[in-house]
Amino acid sequence: MNTHTPKTILVVDDEPRMVRFVKMNLDLEGYLTLEANNGMQALEKVRDHQPDLVLLDVEMPGMDGFETLRRIRAISDAPVIMLTVRADEDDRIKGLDLGADDYVTKPFSPRELSSRIRAVLRRFEPQGRPDDQIVTIDDRLQVDLQRRQVIVEGERLSLRPTEYRLLYHLIQNAGWVMPHETLLTKVWGHEYVNDNHLLRLYITYLRQKIEPDPSQPRYIFTERGLGYRFVDFKERHKLDNSL
Repeated sequence: MNTHTPKTILVVDDEPRMVRFVKMNLDLEGYLTLEANNGMQALEKVRDHQPDLVLLDVEMPGMDGFETLRRIRAISDAPVIMLTVRADEDDRIKGLDLGADDYVTKPFSPRELSSRIRAVLRRFEPQGRPDDQIVTIDDRLQVDLQRRQVIVEGERLSLRPTEYRLLYHLIQNAGWVMPHETLLTKVWGHEYVNDNHLLRLYITYLRQKIEPDPSQPRYIFTERGLGYRFVDFKERHKLDNSL
């Protein structure tokens, strides 16, 4: 018997039929569902109910999904999946830059939507027992795994949940090449195993936060055609201690 508290999902779409379709299937999956028909209602529901995840339509009259997402990000870190009739890459990147966690293109099947929701929610689950000390990479960079922050030259910068998971797996395997498929599966789930563009985008986000010069990486290296490798800071510390 499942004793976990059901997750609450806010469905934001100006089409009543779409809201009913999504709500019916989410109810069958055991989620608690909230509804909003426009951006302002969505903001009110996010403030008042703090949902665990938001399904947000891109093309709504008045305040569109992008502007709604921007305002949601000012008040909440809840994961957001954008719903769109277009699979346009520019729109997708715009949404991810604003803080979206995934995209689902209409029309979609209940099975696909459910799979994407589970994958995104997994990213927001605690990593078990995180190392509760600050991991020192070098004199310039430390990573606070418990607070999900990086400390760059003494300044703390917060990581998005997906950025944190990606950096966590890179650090846990420092010095080793992590194949694209492995990182995509561990961070996003099996559904994303071929989405190398998504991985490149988040590597770029991390480099912008931690690298002194993102175009000449010091910490996250690209292994062409294979994957990515985090600097072997543990081996470096061993060498430093032996001097």
